[in-house]
Amino acid sequence: MPLGAGSTATVFLVDVSPTMGVMRTIELPPGPNGESRTKQVTHLQWSLQFAMLKIQEMIFNGRKTDQCGVILFGTEETVNIVNRADGGYDHVTEFIPIAQPNADTLAKLAALQASNVSGDPVDALIVGAETLSNYLRTKRSWTGRIVLLTDGESPIQIERWELIAKKLNSFNFRITIIGVDFDDDEIDFHEEGKSHIKRENERFFHKFTASIPNSIVGTLSFALEEVRKPEVKETRSSLMANILRLGDPENNPLEALEIVVKTSKATALARPKTWKRFAPRESKPADEMDVDSESTRDRDWDGDEGARKTVWAELRMRTEFHVENDEQGNENNGNEEDMDVDDVKKSGAKVEKEQLIRGFKYGSSYVPCPDGQFAKLSTHMGISICGFFSADNFRREHSMSEVQYVWADPRSPPHQVALSSLVGAMDKLNMYAIARWVSRDNLEPKMGVLAPCRFQKVDCFLWVQMPFADDVRKYTFSPLQNLSNRKGERVTVHPYLPTYEQIETMDRFVDAMDLMEAGEKDDDGNRSPWYDTRLSYNPAIHRTKQALFHGAVVEDVVAESLSPPHPELIKYFEPPKRVLKRANEAIDQCRTAFAIKKVPKRVARPRKKDHARAQDDDEDILLLDRIAPSNHSQPEASNSRPQPQTSDPAAKRPIPSKGDDDSETEPESDVDVWAPSSKKGAKLPTPSPEPRMVTDPQRAPGRIIGLAAPLSDFKDNIREGDVVSKAVEDLGWVVKEVVLRPFAGRRHTEMIECLNELRGVCLQEDEIDAWNSILRKLKMECTKEPGNPAFWNEVKKNKLGLITASEAARHGGKSNIPDASAEEFWST
Repeated sequence: MPLGAGSTATVFLVDVSPTMGVMRTIELPPGPNGESRTKQVTHLQWSLQFAMLKIQEMIFNGRKTDQCGVILFGTEETVNIVNRADGGYDHVTEFIPIAQPNADTLAKLAALQASNVSGDPVDALIVGAETLSNYLRTKRSWTGRIVLLTDGESPIQIERWELIAKKLNSFNFRITIIGVDFDDDEIDFHEEGKSHIKRENERFFHKFTASIPNSIVGTLSFALEEVRKPEVKETRSSLMANILRLGDPENNPLEALEIVVKTSKATALARPKTWKRFAPRESKPADEMDVDSESTRDRDWDGDEGARKTVWAELRMRTEFHVENDEQGNENNGNEEDMDVDDVKKSGAKVEKEQLIRGFKYGSSYVPCPDGQFAKLSTHMGISICGFFSADNFRREHSMSEVQYVWADPRSPPHQVALSSLVGAMDKLNMYAIARWVSRDNLEPKMGVLAPCRFQKVDCFLWVQMPFADDVRKYTFSPLQNLSNRKGERVTVHPYLPTYEQIETMDRFVDAMDLMEAGEKDDDGNRSPWYDTRLSYNPAIHRTKQALFHGAVVEDVVAESLSPPHPELIKYFEPPKRVLKRANEAIDQCRTAFAIKKVPKRVARPRKKDHARAQDDDEDILLLDRIAPSNHSQPEASNSRPQPQTSDPAAKRPIPSKGDDDSETEPESDVDVWAPSSKKGAKLPTPSPEPRMVTDPQRAPGRIIGLAAPLSDFKDNIREGDVVSKAVEDLGWVVKEVVLRPFAGRRHTEMIECLNELRGVCLQEDEIDAWNSILRKLKMECTKEPGNPAFWNEVKKNKLGLITASEAARHGGKSNIPDASAEEFWST
């Protein structure tokens, strides 16, 4: 039976000898501007990073079956169980007993410093093995691990090391020795200028671990890189008892089959850790405190009698129930008619949870359920097989839950044979089973599928929950390639329909981006698939965990910023370069076949009127986005349709009230407010959209006049006064763009109005040359093929001609167009 991670106890042996206090330079993540940064740390601090990362992983997982302890060697004192029993093994101290780690464990490790006395790593190994063996004496199913961190510069007593290795072998512990700057042939690292003691110690460590199974020696730099690598959290799921039924054992026991089984999880959903929120909380004076209260234990006191001190406390969810108003109008002692909305809220609208009755929505009403839930279906524990179907008909997208194993009872060979026979028969016939799963008596049943699964030494079922028929919603869509016109005739050529060339080009592009042979080559020279789900990690989970670990260890997160993600975490972010290179030709063909053009980025244009005045703290107003309490009786005015807002600022100016003539006029604001009415049942007016707050989807990039409402946009911009030239230019472009489009006849009248307004503004704002240029270009575009000669005839009919010198002079402007040239402009 495959098992996940089990119960483990780990002992870290940390060298605190004087040589561990030697300083070294390590690289930090690049700074805000990409500059390289370094930091000076001791060998001890660098080594402790490995231990702290491993311990943080234990704290993060939160398993009680994942514990650790810390033993120091090279300390001035001696505190260990071997010394207390038999003496010897000096300068070895049990620093942290084996237990489930917490934040205090990390704090103690971070405060460690090198001592003035050297310690023997072999003595530490013996003390660690004895301590771990003594702790696991009553935990037979647990496994033990020993991790030794050293720089290899301390002398070692290697006499009788074979007996020590044999003794450690009997414990069946896994031993890992990690050295600072140890040589490693796998990563091609060899320290230069190594001392004779360190070189000899490294040889001894390799020879020592070679005689102990499951033991290794590595260098610290590689170990730190590996421990930062994302890993999948594996847990051993508890076996839950159940019964697998085939047939009806109660009514037809001779034609039914019951197998005692055990179920366990095969997969489990993993989510990122939630971010806890904290807020300052002011504590009470000492004479008002409840000594036994939970809040007292969380507070921090500054020592002064009766003093208060603000502390940080974790925010927890709190639910309160409020009644918005009395829709029936039968409460509040009949005085509701004299109460406004605020009075209703003040009259004890908060309701305790005990006064509530749970209800379930049924159509437009609620069905009360005083007991909290309706009568449950009477069910019996068991997994009942309802039928079989071909595995080819299984729809993978219907899987709703985590996958579970269904094993035969490990202590019952007959049941194991029976389950194995059923699994073998279903696997041979390529069949799946529909099963009804009830975990416990009177629990809701679940429908799912049992799939046969055959491992090398054991057979089992895989179970996954499937939806009921009512849970599956089927949406039908007409085929994308079937287009018809208004006459009902099928259209075969249309911009929405791909051509044969486009289909062939897209097929070549898809084939070129195939990842099934984009990986590394195997021993036979064949390329493997590039993507492997077993090596793909969820960035949200592992990057969040990395950030939490970093913040827990580093004192200044600004000076020591979070390191970049591990390469294993982001290796599938970008497609392989080999595939991109192979697909370049197909991509170019797609650009040509589909006429792909780069869409210019839309630039948001700030407008003076698109801001809202900030609300003061003492203003008692209610914004329109808040919900007004509803009331059964409504005023007659609330049923009328609200009038649309106008863009005229004068229409939004508030009407001054009586007696306010001498008061200071409040600045105009774009935020509409609603003051609570004193009338019963007053409701908020329905907000109408503000035209100036809506971005025109038909406004071209770089233009301030849109195609949807050009005249309104033009007037708004002219009113601002500082974008006249741009507004004139853009309106001329919009008119030309609209009249040259298909079905432009629908907007001829609107465009004539735009030209009338544009000509008048050009006369007043001395934009005469701009108008004459716009009119000439419009004539040229409308009179050529295909053009729009009908619109040009309307322009002539409305006499929207060139602005001559005499007309310009009457308005205080200048023009170089004589009257004769203006008349000739119409005839040519």
